[in-house]
Amino acid sequence: MIFNSFTQKLPSIRRDIDLIPIEDNGRSLIYFHDSMGYMPENFALDVSAEPFLSLLRGFFSIDELLKQANLSIDKKEFLHFIQLLDKNNILESARFKLYREKTEQEFEESAARDPFLADKSYPGNAAEFQAFLDSAFGSHQSKDNQGRSDIRALYAPHIDMSVGRNQYAEAFSALSGIAPKRVIILGTSHYAGLYYPLYENILFIGSDKTFRIPGREFKPDSAVFESLADRESASGFGFSLQDRAHRVEHSIETHLVFLSQIWKHDFSVVPILVSGFDEIMYHSSGEMASNIQSFTKALRSQIDDDTFVLISGDLSHVGRKFGDQQAASEMKAEVQKFDRAFMDASKKGDAGLMQQLMAIEYDKTRICGFPPLYTYLTMFPDTQGEEINYHWWDESERESAVSFGSLIYS
Repeated sequence: MIFNSFTQKLPSIRRDIDLIPIEDNGRSLIYFHDSMGYMPENFALDVSAEPFLSLLRGFFSIDELLKQANLSIDKKEFLHFIQLLDKNNILESARFKLYREKTEQEFEESAARDPFLADKSYPGNAAEFQAFLDSAFGSHQSKDNQGRSDIRALYAPHIDMSVGRNQYAEAFSALSGIAPKRVIILGTSHYAGLYYPLYENILFIGSDKTFRIPGREFKPDSAVFESLADRESASGFGFSLQDRAHRVEHSIETHLVFLSQIWKHDFSVVPILVSGFDEIMYHSSGEMASNIQSFTKALRSQIDDDTFVLISGDLSHVGRKFGDQQAASEMKAEVQKFDRAFMDASKKGDAGLMQQLMAIEYDKTRICGFPPLYTYLTMFPDTQGEEINYHWWDESERESAVSFGSLIYS
């Protein structure tokens, strides 16, 4: 299936791959970052390949390109270059499409979800993993809220662990005084849109799999998913158990990593990804709002005194990396003011106020934690929250920034 033609149109480079210029031992390289995990890790090409990569837009064959671009390169060598890209799943080729579907089907048919971030964001070796967590939590063993028994939910970030490790430890240390039997995790879905049209009109994506991290695994509460699936079949509210969106998603795995340090007892999990709520920023009523109400009512009926809810989401994403015309440093004061309003609405447990805030400029600062947190507050209106922390991460080299914070609900 490797591409092998001089006359067929060349496949384009996958749109979900980021090409990042890097320096390595004095060499200028192009690093290929594949958030979907289809490519081999650490694949890079010399920067001299950039002009040829820019030609791969799906419009021309090799013969047509060499003629129109007047390239002085042997066409067999060019074909070998294309085949190298195809073998590494860089091109939107017929071979890649088969590989992608096989990968996703195998994941959906599996009984377990293996850790995707192991050896990327944290050590994959169980002993090194435990040392990593011990180090992270070392300075957060005597917080004021430690030992409280009235905490029922935590809103915490899912930013890269190298950035927010201290904030994670501070937030999850607050949970040391409770030992629930079941944990519902509402996580931001970052990748569901890449599976279009699979998740069209699907707001909530569950996974009835065992979730694994180094040295530990978490069994699902299948009874909850059976109940939600039955209600979805009966009336429909945008819920699916076709769970390929969970394969590379970090928002739930990150929380399980830090939760494993706090709770050593056995508990079941109900992992649910929440897709974008764009429509309710334009219309506070309508089909999406109705589906959210129906789903939260169904999920709320499954929550008892032995159930804890984790909500996984960051705050604003701003700057040139995210499409803004300004550097994040120029926007900081305005963005932090908006973050503060969002956090205040969250502390009040006011889902309606939160929706109104997001509708002002239609999520201008890209708060990815809005859908899962709005879901929780719709289930538990007027619940009161307490802020644990707030942090601004300035990625100055890319003129961008991400803010994130944590809240507990009792």
